[in-house]
Amino acid sequence: MNEYASLLGDAILRHRARVAERSARVEAELASKLKSEFIANMSHELRTPLNAIIGFSKLLSEQEQRRLSSTQVTDYANLIHDAAGHLLAVINNILDISKIQSGKCVMEAREVNLCEVLSASASSFRLMAENAGVVLEQRIDPDLPLIRGDGVRLRQIFTNLISNALKFTKAGGRVAIIASARPGIVAIAVSDTGIGMTPEEVAVALTPFGQADGGHARWRDGTGLGLPIARALVQLHGGSVNIDSVKGRGTTVEVIIPTRATATESDSFQQDIAS
Repeated sequence: MNEYASLLGDAILRHRARVAERSARVEAELASKLKSEFIANMSHELRTPLNAIIGFSKLLSEQEQRRLSSTQVTDYANLIHDAAGHLLAVINNILDISKIQSGKCVMEAREVNLCEVLSASASSFRLMAENAGVVLEQRIDPDLPLIRGDGVRLRQIFTNLISNALKFTKAGGRVAIIASARPGIVAIAVSDTGIGMTPEEVAVALTPFGQADGGHARWRDGTGLGLPIARALVQLHGGSVNIDSVKGRGTTVEVIIPTRATATESDSFQQDIAS
């Protein structure tokens, strides 16, 4: 009987080892696939603005030969500025996700007025929304409580969420920023009428370097880092992110941040939030 129990135990252990090995292999293959897709997307994200910078700076250097007008010079300079800004944003996202995954993301905590953060975040996208033919709404409770957090990082959270919502909402659509206070928490939702996602696509979108619409049908550029960074920064503030999305109908990303006793002075806080 003891020998049978020993054999059975060995068989169970071998089975568990095979299952663990298979699971590890699947995870490794998925990680490799995501990184390959990320490298392909990143090469495009880096090459496009670099080509613009090189091309338009070359034109400016040949200003006299080409007899460029002052309007053309200004336009080319603005295009170079925009391309450089995009390039910097890509690099900053890579650095941010690297710090987050290594658990080395340190933030400065102060009293933060979320109304101001949300209004500033929305204002920076007014022109983008107008050019895209998308209505950008704000429904923010003016009496939101102050919270303890990093104002710069909080703005980064909502900038990423609003940017994503606009990016995947076609002309004639709508993006809304809704914020209200509930017992012990503040709830902020960024809702859109865009392309939406399946549950499987939501899981991919939350994975660093993953993109829910990464195939040939993808009609907007991006690194696939905005949503994972936003979620990680929310977690660092002690909050959570909930995503409700329906394919073809839109997405709502709700951020829940707990209210806390406000800080009387600046201090730093750090937490291991590696995915």
